[in-house]
Amino acid sequence: MLRFFERYRLVRKGLACTKTRRRRSESEILQVLETGLFAKAVIFLGFILGLGALIFYGTQPQPSEKFLLCLLIFLTALAQLWINHPQTFARNSRILLMFGTFLVHLTVMKVILVFGHNGSFADPGEKALSLQIATLWLPYAFAPLVMSVLLGRNHGLFAATFVSLWGSIVFYNEVDPARFLVMSLISGFIAVFVTLQVRKRSRLLRAGVFVGLATWVLALVFGLIGPIVWENLAAMNWKMLGFQSLIAVGSAILSAMFVGGALPLLEGLFGITTDISWLEAADLNHPLLKRMTIEAPGTYHHSLVVANLAEAAAEAVGANATRCRVCSYFHDIGKLVKPEYFTENMGYDQSPHLDLAPTMSALIILAHVKEGVDLALKYKLNQQIIDVIQQHHGTSLVIYFFRRALQLQEDARQGGKIMNIREGDIPEVREESFRYGGPRPQSREAGIISLADAAESASRSLEKVTPQKLDQLISDIIEKRIQDRQLDECELTLRDLRIIADSFRFTLLNMLHSRIAYPGGQGAKAEGAAVRPQAVDSPPVSAA
Repeated sequence: MLRFFERYRLVRKGLACTKTRRRRSESEILQVLETGLFAKAVIFLGFILGLGALIFYGTQPQPSEKFLLCLLIFLTALAQLWINHPQTFARNSRILLMFGTFLVHLTVMKVILVFGHNGSFADPGEKALSLQIATLWLPYAFAPLVMSVLLGRNHGLFAATFVSLWGSIVFYNEVDPARFLVMSLISGFIAVFVTLQVRKRSRLLRAGVFVGLATWVLALVFGLIGPIVWENLAAMNWKMLGFQSLIAVGSAILSAMFVGGALPLLEGLFGITTDISWLEAADLNHPLLKRMTIEAPGTYHHSLVVANLAEAAAEAVGANATRCRVCSYFHDIGKLVKPEYFTENMGYDQSPHLDLAPTMSALIILAHVKEGVDLALKYKLNQQIIDVIQQHHGTSLVIYFFRRALQLQEDARQGGKIMNIREGDIPEVREESFRYGGPRPQSREAGIISLADAAESASRSLEKVTPQKLDQLISDIIEKRIQDRQLDECELTLRDLRIIADSFRFTLLNMLHSRIAYPGGQGAKAEGAAVRPQAVDSPPVSAA
């Protein structure tokens, strides 16, 4: 409240701006819930109680021993998660998603089997047939599909393994445990294999078809479909055989369709973005991108080239290429506020920076990151896009204006000796005033985009593009970023950086290739024959 009145007083005196930039508000309560041990313990306890309820429901033999076995498997799952997926284990939202999905998976199976087992059947054969059909209805691939699409194949394999182990114990009274374990594991592994790269929702339907076919084959092998009398095929009940086959394939397809429908809800609840959503976000008709084509066409073209560079490099090192492309589209949207102060948008007139002090020019250049975050929050862009906007320059130095400021300071010092000006009256040049606020790139994708941004901007300064010049340019950029410790937190290895450099060189060579000079008077108006004159006195601030 006191800050509000102080700001109001400064605005009335003309000492403060009425505009307030949007900022991300990080609640301390949410931080505690996301990383706190108490919340983690509550999630684990809830899952254990859910397992206990499934085991002790009904009249199962030796429920205490089964519960103890499930508890030991749970501890094994925790150890596996902590060792192989420490980032997932550290985030309570991810743990809630995983174990909540496991519990839903097991509960749905339990309900189906209870209905099939406890039906009122006078004939034992009818009861056996009911259990047989109920076993075919089981959604073996539900949890592996959800985990594979949302968190990746390793989490999908984790889900397939442990829900199969828990299910073979929990449903011991309803199904044969060995048969259930084999069917669940194979169905789950196939679901993960088919969903390694889900870029369209139709791929989920395809995964359901493959899982359904695998379930049908396994059910045929284990005698859950039929029985088939090979000696007398004409006497078989083909109608029942077709019905059972339809259930075996249809249950898997229905599971995949349900996962596809639930994905938007799960993504919103747990802050996860799948490749499907990234592709939907790659629409170039977004209002910000359409504004860029009109107000900052140079920046728009720069962003498209950076997207191509980053996507190709990400594919080469195994990072998320689609995420790199979409984030690259929006990484420089902050330049929309003052587009004319960036080289790629300058016309043929004199650079506006020639009339400004280096500190003021640097302030405008540095502000495009904060303005970008402000616009991203206004248009409700994905959180990972906002992170890339903040991180793509890290804490790097706006070197051009910093050197210009040092030169002006040295000129003032030399002139001051002649005019007897005191050293204290010469303005101080602080390096911190010419550095971005950061943070440094925190992910592989942010690091790749940061390097692609610098490489694309710097390559425009080459008069004649050759492989040797590009190699030297890209190597210098990466070396300077390493020396400035800008890549310390993004998990890119030296091998990754070498592959990224090769990818940049290949892509830029194909983009910046030279054309054959047309003879005078022949094809003068042909495409590519015209040469655009260089902007006058344009400082290289696009790579700042």
